[in-house]
Amino acid sequence: MSVKINENYLLLKSNYIFIEINRRVEEFQKENPQAQIIKMGIGDVTRPLPKSVVNAFENAVLEMGNSETFKGYGPEQGYRFLAEEIIEKDYKKLGVEVSTDEIFISDAAKCDTANIQEIFGLKNIIAVTDPVYPVYVDSNVMAGRSGPMQENGQYSGIVYLPCTAENNFIPELPKTPVDLIYLCLPNNPTGTTLTRDELSKWVDYAIEHNSIILFDAAYEAYVTDENIPRSIYEIEGAKKVAIEFRSFSKDAGFTGTRCAFTVVPKDITAFDCEGKAYDINSLWNRRQTTKFNGVSYPVQVAAKAVYSDNGQKEIRESIEYYLKNAKIIRESMEKIGLKVYGGVNSPYIWVKTPLNMDSWEFFDLLLNKAYIVGTPGVGFGPSGEGYFRLTAFNTLENTVEAMSRISKLSI
Repeated sequence: MSVKINENYLLLKSNYIFIEINRRVEEFQKENPQAQIIKMGIGDVTRPLPKSVVNAFENAVLEMGNSETFKGYGPEQGYRFLAEEIIEKDYKKLGVEVSTDEIFISDAAKCDTANIQEIFGLKNIIAVTDPVYPVYVDSNVMAGRSGPMQENGQYSGIVYLPCTAENNFIPELPKTPVDLIYLCLPNNPTGTTLTRDELSKWVDYAIEHNSIILFDAAYEAYVTDENIPRSIYEIEGAKKVAIEFRSFSKDAGFTGTRCAFTVVPKDITAFDCEGKAYDINSLWNRRQTTKFNGVSYPVQVAAKAVYSDNGQKEIRESIEYYLKNAKIIRESMEKIGLKVYGGVNSPYIWVKTPLNMDSWEFFDLLLNKAYIVGTPGVGFGPSGEGYFRLTAFNTLENTVEAMSRISKLSI
């Protein structure tokens, strides 16, 4: 007998978009060592951790070196002191009630959005927006919840909800029954948002059809418009049908430190093949306690410092810094005649490629002529073809320089 692989992995026809980008950039840099490349592709931040966070981190590390304050294995769900801060500072101000045992501290929203599908049966039909953050699709393909990729770039067995300029990047409700719905708002990659009324339609749909919404709110800190909800739980009934994912990466600079959390309300249920209901909170708790050892104590202490008065002031400065970059990118692209979306309430700018170029053509143009790296829209799905994503996470100086270089191109 020979060892067999999980053949679902063979269904992944294209490289993960960011791996392909890195390959092309490395090849270009090797051939052009003098090129000063400005990276505006992946959503990695450039501003350092807030000072209050660093101080808390340092103190917690010192605690780990003292026998009287040393911490060993912590709770897989996360320390209560962090969960309580999350409730007080993130949800109570929104008028949302969440209990500590509904919060699960983790190392990344990416991991949680990929892993959440494990607790659901393979026969569930998933719906994703198109374009979409690739992790949602790829993790379900790996699990066996799809068929092969079709000629149109979509996997059979998955319901795609196109988000295009024609519908203002607002996905239509599914026309066929679906079980799990992935929504990312503010959206990655388009940078667009939904109002309360628009998001309410999705919650109503989920209630009516016994669906569950997997709501990625990793960029909620960038919302400045009062009519745009920062949590899906601001919508009546959402706690019965929605799981929310959040991260400290894009607001507090934890991309290299790793800390996030997922809210799994105890009111959400799903059913076995005989129709018996089970609460999702208990299943996710079992998954985490089996496969995850928790986030380190120093990192969670550092995350708690994000909610201090100084921490809140410092992260607001970072968010305003990146939103300023987004405004510069948006206005610069519009000034040279390009159609631009996002960049408001979001760190992402979604650009229509010029001269009928496809996404990779525009990528190569910017890399070869301006030494700028962005993300081809097609990497996020078929509806992303003809678009390009730029991020506001670089420095202000590099952002201004990048826009100056692009303005000199003949596009």
